[in-house]
Amino acid sequence: MKKSGLLFLTAGFRFFFLGASVLAIATMAAWLIWLGIHASSAAISEPTIAVAPHFWHGHEMIFGYTAAVIAGFFLTAVPSWTGAPDARMLFVASTGALWLAGRAAIWFSAWIDPWIVALVDLAFLPILSWRLTVNLLKRPKRQNVALLALLALLFAGNAMVHAEWTGLADDTAERGLWVGLFAAAAFISVIGGRVTPAFTRNVLIRAGEPETLPADRPLANRTGVLAAVLLGPLFAFAAPEWLLGLVALVAALANAVRFQGWRAAATIGEPILWALHLGFALLVAGYGLLALAWLTGLIHPIAAMHGLAIGAVGCMTLAMMTRAPLGHTGRPLRVARPIALAYLLVASAMIVRVAGPELFSGFYYTVMFVSGGMWIAAFVIYLAVYWPVLTGPDTRAKPARDT
Repeated sequence: MKKSGLLFLTAGFRFFFLGASVLAIATMAAWLIWLGIHASSAAISEPTIAVAPHFWHGHEMIFGYTAAVIAGFFLTAVPSWTGAPDARMLFVASTGALWLAGRAAIWFSAWIDPWIVALVDLAFLPILSWRLTVNLLKRPKRQNVALLALLALLFAGNAMVHAEWTGLADDTAERGLWVGLFAAAAFISVIGGRVTPAFTRNVLIRAGEPETLPADRPLANRTGVLAAVLLGPLFAFAAPEWLLGLVALVAALANAVRFQGWRAAATIGEPILWALHLGFALLVAGYGLLALAWLTGLIHPIAAMHGLAIGAVGCMTLAMMTRAPLGHTGRPLRVARPIALAYLLVASAMIVRVAGPELFSGFYYTVMFVSGGMWIAAFVIYLAVYWPVLTGPDTRAKPARDT
């Protein structure tokens, strides 16, 4: 029998969703504090981080927060897909400790040899991938095994970052952050494109509407996923902006065609469902913003990148972090009202971050604080509502598997 105080270690989604939400708050708070110090023309005399703060901010959001959510999702979903046993407490605790060690190594990187920092931070994804590979090969399906390539792309992005930080390469850190973001967005194109229409279909069938189920558009599915996946390798090999812009445009249009057939309007009364549609819609918008930035120059690429990062990745990860724990602890698939507000806060944070610097050019720091404050508020709500779900007992002996 598991001790009640250790229940958060009994499932991958418990530890990693909990850790991701805490990191989402702490990382953004630290970033806003640094911005406040910079805005007041002050400086930190002895920083603990060896790299520029904006690199640390981007790295921890992608390879800290997002990687944790992906880990929690896969450690929950793969047993459902393959019939493999859930990860044991020892594996969750050890990989969780390794993930935490990576966060600490980056935070104290000014005091640690950069090769040790790289070794500690890079170790997490290969160990996770090994576990997932063993389980996926027990009941191999091409569409599931192929997801390991996206984990490899995420790892490659982090390796590019550390290649520059260790002095092994020049000018690869920023590209590595972009590669990691594109890997995360590709996960959304694949997984979000799979679960969003499937869960919507279930709701419509229960409502007695089988004749109006979400449309399946195979050509758009393949094109949207392929374009999303290609952006990472293209950016890694420094493809020209016109080519990146064209691929981003294809990703936006193809994924928009997919999304258009999913009957998003029918989900308005179900926040747990429309959150998935919102996340995918913002994926389309993010790719569209990147195409606009690279093909026309009408928007800065960094602003467009935050559209993809905060909007698509932020909203979709929060949607999955709120849905999976309910089904896997035997709770009804219905979120509390504050969680619907959290979804909207993340989407609003994206809008403010993307449009604010252009609309209010003289108030850059105010825009950053408002956007960052919305992000923090969303995850404070999540943590308050989901703490008892992630740290408490299941409500029945065999929780339903929904993921």
